[in-house]
Amino acid sequence: MNILIVAGGNPHLWPEDIMAQSFDLFVGIDRGALYLLEQEKEVALAVGDFDSLSKQEHDFVLQHAKEVVSAVAEKDDTDTQLALVSVFTKYPLAQVTLIGATGGRLDHLLANIWLGVEPRFAPFMQQITIQDNQNSVSYLPAGNHQVKKIPTMNYLAYCCLTPVSKLTLTKSKYTLDHIEVLHPTSYASNEFVGEVAEISFASGIIAVIQSRD
Repeated sequence: MNILIVAGGNPHLWPEDIMAQSFDLFVGIDRGALYLLEQEKEVALAVGDFDSLSKQEHDFVLQHAKEVVSAVAEKDDTDTQLALVSVFTKYPLAQVTLIGATGGRLDHLLANIWLGVEPRFAPFMQQITIQDNQNSVSYLPAGNHQVKKIPTMNYLAYCCLTPVSKLTLTKSKYTLDHIEVLHPTSYASNEFVGEVAEISFASGIIAVIQSRD
């Protein structure tokens, strides 16, 4: 099952033609639910404190979303975290694309980037992709992996969200051989030399970022 989760970020930063792609379910986070309804999408779930909506907009979401999970504004989890909990509780095998989660406040961006490190989401990290019109972020646990090039993206980066041991990069412009990464580090501005790059590491969590100018 493919699920699109839309947060409240500016729709101008959404990936091109994202609404033309095939998704089984649409989930809206706060204002993201309103954006989906404005796109005439059926919102299976709306999640959030909805503090960014006017009363009229909030009422519109409540009337049209099939299910609503409301939260108070002062809470431990972000609205995005609440949405992921709801989705993976109901659909543990779902592939999730998250948009509208970048381009705004830096504290929100960092909270979203570090979702893959949270113990409750770690089992699902390879099912989560964060996208905007310039970037695609995915997550890898320790092991041997192949990374397929997204045709519209020019650059490849490996962002070590934790310490990483024995990091090895092959089949890319810049390679590494069993490097010990002692603190969070972004190996930025790498490039593919073919359609597939290879990465392996013994421990840690890495965010793979494909991007373009």
